[in-house]
Amino acid sequence: MYVQVMGLTSLLLVRHGESTANVAATAAEQAGAETIDLTHRDADVPLTDTGRSQAAAVGDWLRGLPDDRFPTSVLSSPYLRAASTAQIALENQRLALPVHTDERLRDRELGIIDGLTTAGVAARLPEEAARRRHLGKFYYRPPGGESWADVALRVRSLFRDIDLPAYGERMLVVSHDAVITLVRYLCEHLSEVDVLALARATPLLNASISILDRQPDGSWAVTEYNSVAHLTQSEAPVTAHTGNRDAFPH
Repeated sequence: MYVQVMGLTSLLLVRHGESTANVAATAAEQAGAETIDLTHRDADVPLTDTGRSQAAAVGDWLRGLPDDRFPTSVLSSPYLRAASTAQIALENQRLALPVHTDERLRDRELGIIDGLTTAGVAARLPEEAARRRHLGKFYYRPPGGESWADVALRVRSLFRDIDLPAYGERMLVVSHDAVITLVRYLCEHLSEVDVLALARATPLLNASISILDRQPDGSWAVTEYNSVAHLTQSEAPVTAHTGNRDAFPH
């Protein structure tokens, strides 16, 4: 097995709500700018008002779950946009579940290309743009940053550590789109080609919900992926912000 989490029977995966960096990055890409107007370090990027309403909609979804599907533990990226999503979603729930954070769930670190758009990387760091094309998205590591493979290694380490009775059977995980996509890569034994095809075909939306359930033979099955039905039901906006993940924060 790639991921040994025998104590867990369900993973409820939530991407954080819309952040101010999401909005700034999308605007910069659409304008053809080389840089993104970022006002916070990545760990401190807050949710927008839309992101907070999306997080509240996740809370409405949780309130609608039967007791045997409600999470028994909560783990979040320590980055503000994810931790805030978890905290808002867990307000006034049937159980007062604490939000535990783990730095292994943080967003992918982009190193020297952080704050640059696709056009910015091509114009200011042409050698890096060429190296990324040669190595491919999964294995390209920007100087000072991480590849997708690097993120997969820390996620693999995390899920081996949380196979403990204290976490119960059902874990709510609030994190970032690359991290959630890589959970599927590990749990489903996907190849490099498979996971990149998944990322291209189904980019994760803000505050989307994905569910993986463990089968009797120990394998994982995707019950739900990238669902935003709860946003529609709660009249919260659906936002994508799914541009080039190698070029700006997400």
